[in-house]
Amino acid sequence: MAISTTPEVKAIARYIRMSPHKVRRVLDQIRGRSYREALIVLEFMPYRACDPVLKVLRSAVANAEHNAGLDPATLIVSQAYADMGPSLKRFRPRAQGRAYQIRKPTCHITVTVAAQENP
Repeated sequence: MAISTTPEVKAIARYIRMSPHKVRRVLDQIRGRSYREALIVLEFMPYRACDPVLKVLRSAVANAEHNAGLDPATLIVSQAYADMGPSLKRFRPRAQGRAYQIRKPTCHITVTVAAQENP
């Protein structure tokens, strides 16, 4: 296994009010793609999770361009994952004076971009 020497730059969005399960199906589509391809895919996917993922992707590319001096045209999405954040706990009134707990999940989205080995 070859160890890559290209710098990886990441961006993290924390406490996004969305289930990590729903975010992961979007991240699975952009992982390994170039920055331009990922933008096109996110533009036309019908999911609500595309907005925060697009924001994190743009932030990661801006970090790579500004902090590492990388060209956005050569970047690929090397890693993309969503971790579970803390759940907001709420109560819903039910019949005969009962209360059911509702968990509103949050997630932390991490996107890592790296320059292509052979552009």
